[in-house]
Amino acid sequence: MLKKLIFLFVALAAVSLTACNTIQGAGKDIERGGEHVQDAAKDVKQKM
Repeated sequence: MLKKLIFLFVALAAVSLTACNTIQGAGKDIERGGEHVQDAAKDVKQKM
């Protein structure tokens, strides 16, 4: 029983760490997209 519990804990920790990296990457992509939108808005404002 203890071995199963330890295995479950290790598996849960591995999945959690993988998810954090994925979410961090997605956050960076969203941030870059926002920067492009801000740059486009600045360009439009200057042309007005």
